[in-house]
Amino acid sequence: MAKDSVGTPPYFNIDPDAALAELDAPLSTAGFSRIAQACAQGRADLASRGMDEEGQKRLRLFSTWEITRYLIPVAQAHFRRVLKQNPDLPQGRSETEGGAKWFTLDEVLRLRSHFASEGSKAKEYRPYRPQGLAAKLVAVANFKGGVGKTSTCAHLAMSAALDGYKVLVIDLDSQGSMTSIFGGKVEDEWQTVFPLLARHYAGYLRAENQRRMDRGDAPQPLDETLSEALGVTTRDIIQKTHWPNIDLIGAQLNLYWAEFQIPVWRMNGRGWKLWDALTDMLQADGVLDAYDLVFIDTPPALGYLTINGLAAADILLVPLGASFLEFDSTGRFFDMLHSTFASIEEGENMAARALGRDEMAFQWDAVRAVITRYDDNQQAELGALMQAYLGRTLSPHRQGYTALIGQAGEQVSGIYEADYRDFNRETYARGRETFDATYAAFKRLLLGIWRREELAAKKTDELGAA
Repeated sequence: MAKDSVGTPPYFNIDPDAALAELDAPLSTAGFSRIAQACAQGRADLASRGMDEEGQKRLRLFSTWEITRYLIPVAQAHFRRVLKQNPDLPQGRSETEGGAKWFTLDEVLRLRSHFASEGSKAKEYRPYRPQGLAAKLVAVANFKGGVGKTSTCAHLAMSAALDGYKVLVIDLDSQGSMTSIFGGKVEDEWQTVFPLLARHYAGYLRAENQRRMDRGDAPQPLDETLSEALGVTTRDIIQKTHWPNIDLIGAQLNLYWAEFQIPVWRMNGRGWKLWDALTDMLQADGVLDAYDLVFIDTPPALGYLTINGLAAADILLVPLGASFLEFDSTGRFFDMLHSTFASIEEGENMAARALGRDEMAFQWDAVRAVITRYDDNQQAELGALMQAYLGRTLSPHRQGYTALIGQAGEQVSGIYEADYRDFNRETYARGRETFDATYAAFKRLLLGIWRREELAAKKTDELGAA
């Protein structure tokens, strides 16, 4: 019988002198700056891979095969006939003589409009969108990092844009990962949501000062920050992206300052409804009428920025992995959500009852947990267990992990920005299936909510006319 060839574990027989020889000098505070600079250089290098020679992100072109399979539900032969019969429509471009035609997304949207007006009424060329209803706000949140929060939010935004919706993405995470994905340029906190929050507080303070002066009390001064914020609108901080129908409010490190500034404002203005700041500013500036969907990427923490994002949201999506620790952490996240918003309601309603006013209550159209980075071979049992406990709160669709997702991440882009020629059609089709299914589950939720509101509005109109 052969001797056991397995050696001792690597943590045995480590020579302390050899370990000392490998050891770096102790790190000072300045050392963090050097590490940060190295990361910044690496980030810039990686981000540049998805940019053109001018340092700008450009969305790739889409082939006739992709358009007719994923974007416009017509046969390729019919698609080509329509283009031939309508020379004013975008005709695409070929990289080789007689080769496949490729189109920009702008051109795809024009073609979709043509088919919607001239094509079969039985086909869905444009996605369902009731008239007269505001945009739906979707927050993607969890205070556990690494669960696919930002990538899920980004891919849902891209899916919706490819489907024909007009999308706004709001990055509330000072790490700015969502901003990087969409090629955003944010110099400081004044190009983030911060001035909107400051403007909301400044508006409260001005109204409160008027009440103080009416009582004969001295007003509280507006400092330079608040005075400047009064001149900033949402339109001032919205930036275009390389997607023609996705706009962005970006984030960067200085946005985290809001987590320290907001409680100071709240201490000075106890009546300020800080949780309504983002919602009120988006409504006041007409943003919710200009878009179909607003996706909000929240920080991995239940701070003031996250509270604003969650309070603004109509739909809450909570990504999590199929593991005990992530299931446990997500349960604690929901417990914290309950404690936080119940506390706000209790405080506000105590005052409302004393003043004889209507009580307030937070409400979300739908809340769904979504399993991400799922491996059916390893996690099927735990996934089924989580489904049994969470029921309808857990989306039945489980978002798998594919090589396409990993490669897209290396390029600081989404899978929908990947060119299938870098793989092959079959690999590409398999790779996007999981995110297509994630979007389909979300869209089903969205359309049900919109339909419910549409029918309710119709019923109200009928009762009013009776």
